[in-house]
Amino acid sequence: MSYQALYRVWRPQRFDDIIGQETMTQTLKNAIMTHQTSHAYLFTGPRGTGKTSAAKIFAKAINCHYQQDGEPCNECETCRAITAGALNDVIEIDAASNNGVEEIRDIRDKAKYAPTQADYKIYIIDEVHMLSTGAFNALLKTLEEPPTNVVFILATTEVHKVPATIISRTQRFNFKRITAADLFKRMAYILDQKEMTYDPAALKVIAKAAEGGMRDALSILDQVLSFSDNHVTLDNALDVTGSLTEALLADYVQTIQDNAPKQALQLLQQILAEGKDVQRFVEDLIEYVRDLLLYQQAPELVAASEMDLLDEHFKALSAAMPAERLYGVIDILNETQQQLRFTNHPEIYLEVATVRLTQSQIAQVASATVATPTADNEQVAALSQQVAQLQAALQKIEVDGPVKVPAAKPKAKAAKQISKKVNRKAIYPVLAEATRANLEKLKEVWPDLLNMLDVTKRAIMKVSEPVAASESGVVVAFNYAILFERANNDQDLLRILEDGLNRLTGNPFKVVLVPHDAWPEIRQEYLQNHAVPVQHETTDQATGTPKPEQKPAVIEQAQALFGDAVVVEKD
Repeated sequence: MSYQALYRVWRPQRFDDIIGQETMTQTLKNAIMTHQTSHAYLFTGPRGTGKTSAAKIFAKAINCHYQQDGEPCNECETCRAITAGALNDVIEIDAASNNGVEEIRDIRDKAKYAPTQADYKIYIIDEVHMLSTGAFNALLKTLEEPPTNVVFILATTEVHKVPATIISRTQRFNFKRITAADLFKRMAYILDQKEMTYDPAALKVIAKAAEGGMRDALSILDQVLSFSDNHVTLDNALDVTGSLTEALLADYVQTIQDNAPKQALQLLQQILAEGKDVQRFVEDLIEYVRDLLLYQQAPELVAASEMDLLDEHFKALSAAMPAERLYGVIDILNETQQQLRFTNHPEIYLEVATVRLTQSQIAQVASATVATPTADNEQVAALSQQVAQLQAALQKIEVDGPVKVPAAKPKAKAAKQISKKVNRKAIYPVLAEATRANLEKLKEVWPDLLNMLDVTKRAIMKVSEPVAASESGVVVAFNYAILFERANNDQDLLRILEDGLNRLTGNPFKVVLVPHDAWPEIRQEYLQNHAVPVQHETTDQATGTPKPEQKPAVIEQAQALFGDAVVVEKD
């Protein structure tokens, strides 16, 4: 006989063999023992949780003359025929390929006839949500007036697609996902019966990857056994599932905690080079961060977990990372997970997400998201104080004349190096002719420009915005220096941006890129080098009357270029 997959060989033949569904199986056994079975059942739940297996076991038990405690004997002729699929009175139908009205009408007509070999005629309709509206209406009539000795068992993974009129005429059983602990025990039992060796850590990886489905778990186990010559090892399980070790996940989260984008990107490249599944990586990472958060709030929940996460590194990360930071990490990972579904370049979105995750501003953003009304009031008060200080500084300038504003000192050596890469010779001509009107015009078409890019380039430009514009040039600032460097070195991207602006505005544009942190320094340098001298005359020489107070020319020039948001710093 040819080889059979594990999930077929070890398919449950008794209710007690169905793992993780004790409530449903006990209810069905009690109904059989007390002869209180319904004419129609609806089994719902995720794939691989035992819906079809339970339906076949029910068909055997209800027709078995030797059943004990609601369980079929699996020895009589009827049980063996149902197991082999050879009993004419147990009809299994795939609704995905038999979803028309005519098929259901045929069932309705044949259901009127009494069973020929068994006590009950059983119709098992799998994936019943695939039936057409007309087919559901045809089935509804049969469920309203069921023939004698006929039982319908409807199985579906998408119960929300089944009409309420059908659901109301059935007994509904919700099959839940099987826990990782139950999956682990079942796989260990099967391997022990087959006298095969295994690494418990490998079975835990498989159980986690199966996502609550026994069929998925056994299929993965079958693949690992073939890959590793009948010995289940952790490395082979990781290779087959595309999962990551807990140590590697901890190292990645550590780079987030350390705000180290370079190390995080290097680790990401290592993960991708090993051929790890991108979706699986993000899912594993979300679960790991979730466990960190749960350990902070309810340690007993993680302590009772079957995944054995509680090493010293895990505990240290949980203690070091505030809950607000973890909220922000989960939000970014969830957003990235959605984006990965619609792209052919997942590594780009992962790199962008990695840079965002390693920025310390995440904690600030997350904190602002969950801020209370009291915190909002404090922020308003702080902003009001800043406005008052700015007004006082502006009045002092108007009285004393323009003040030479020293250039802001770079915060770090890295900022100096990035600042040197900025092409000031290309920026200054744009600033010489820049106006606020041109900037507003560019901001209006900027979203349209991003939509013209492919997903890879759009992901890079998503964290940028125009900050100054003339009739023929625009200065674009990037929130993250590492993405600025990547975009600045991509001549194809710059060409596409310039061509896109030409199409949207009708004018040729020169695009110049700057990191956002270096932009204030460049702006101040330009204003200092191109400031207009100020006359300190306070009266009109012809009439002797006081002149209206005027702002220094440097401030007027800055506001004309960049708008009203000009910050004046004191020495």
